[in-house]
Amino acid sequence: MFDGFASCDIEGPAGRLRSLRGGQGAPLLLLHGHPQSHVMWHAVAHELAEMFTVVMMDLRGYGDSARVGSDAEHQAYSKRAMALDAVAVMRHHGFEQFQVLAHDRGARVAHRLAADHPEAVQRLMLLDIAPTLAMYDNTSDAFARAYWHWFFLIQPPPLPEALIESDPVRYVRSVMGKRHAGLAAFAPAALAEYERCAQIPGTAMSICEDYRASATIDLVHDRADVAAGHRLAQPLRVLWGQHGAVGQCFDVLGLWRERASDVSGRALPCGHYIAEEASALLLADALNFFKT
Repeated sequence: MFDGFASCDIEGPAGRLRSLRGGQGAPLLLLHGHPQSHVMWHAVAHELAEMFTVVMMDLRGYGDSARVGSDAEHQAYSKRAMALDAVAVMRHHGFEQFQVLAHDRGARVAHRLAADHPEAVQRLMLLDIAPTLAMYDNTSDAFARAYWHWFFLIQPPPLPEALIESDPVRYVRSVMGKRHAGLAAFAPAALAEYERCAQIPGTAMSICEDYRASATIDLVHDRADVAAGHRLAQPLRVLWGQHGAVGQCFDVLGLWRERASDVSGRALPCGHYIAEEASALLLADALNFFKT
């Protein structure tokens, strides 16, 4: 799926980080969502690489990156810690400044990356999320039912981990297949990769810790930003699926305009997995937004 891209592992702040690099031009970092890996970009990566130096990475705990041990405060999976992984990857590839395209969990990492490292992130596009703090503070019955995994994964260990580990493939297919487009949205080779990585020992722990961090330490960091009046200064483009829960349950543009100064965006005629459900529309929007 990634002919022409070179794969390499680097030693990040807390362990191995898998990255792929291809293309030429201005650097563009791609960050994936849950329960996926860099493979989710297979339908757009080659076209983006015609204009940009594309760097894809697997977030800690996902894909072929390290499963990092956690702590009582979930600091190891804070988006602040995961943002430092992204900085390390881009510095390894020789880039101190770059643009970011990110989906789902990766988009939450990208939000913190832009907030903590404004000198590094030039502009960013976030796919199918509203700010984490706003989503928790404004949770409705409809959202809780659609995003049940948000509340399942944050339960204390070991129950969520044990249930996932009992059948990791079933977990992946249940989470991904019950959304708008079902499993038909995913190329067989991509789905096979998501299933393979879900079976790597430590994955269930990492996934749960990612979500536990978002419900605890990440909210502390977000509330501190709000209290201090910190807003993203970079141009921010947000896209969401009109058939997805985020767009149906939240005022996506309104909530991002509370957290950033230069925001634009729109809904696309798809569900949550924009890069795989509406790759042509995403590609057109991305090529128009990112600077070469």
